[in-house]
Amino acid sequence: MATVLALGASGVGAYQLAPSPADRPAHWRDIAWPFQRDGWPAGRAFRCDGACEGARLYVRAKLGFCNCDRGVADDDEVDRVTDLDLISPRFTPVAAGETVSVGGLDGRARQYDLDLADGARHAATGIALSRRCDLLVAVVQGAGEAHVMQRAALEFLKTQEMKRWVTAALDGR
Repeated sequence: MATVLALGASGVGAYQLAPSPADRPAHWRDIAWPFQRDGWPAGRAFRCDGACEGARLYVRAKLGFCNCDRGVADDDEVDRVTDLDLISPRFTPVAAGETVSVGGLDGRARQYDLDLADGARHAATGIALSRRCDLLVAVVQGAGEAHVMQRAALEFLKTQEMKRWVTAALDGR
């Protein structure tokens, strides 16, 4: 009986010490780019396992951005250049954006509510970063908490793998 109690107590302790899904590190895996062709090259798409379970991240370069001197200067520009409209034409900013930096690129991130075609509502963050006359845009969206998905996406964009891809994409290779 003492052994059963000890095993039960240790199981409860292990369960209580196990990280919650929000504390697990994010793992992004490649998925197919889901959007039809438009005036820009296709980018890369990812699905998150871990802290941002089920979130999707879409990243692509937009070469020849028209605002070479100021870069991404305000929230209206984030609204205009990120690919939120590819996911849903019905997106609403929920707050003012914030400045962000990723791998030597500077810009802004802004959180939104997306109303999807199937009636679901998702949180999203649009990220627009510039280098000279070029942009890197990213959107992370899902049913989870916006700040958790945003943090996971920004961390992923800072990885060596993504830095190499971003450099190649912005250099037109």
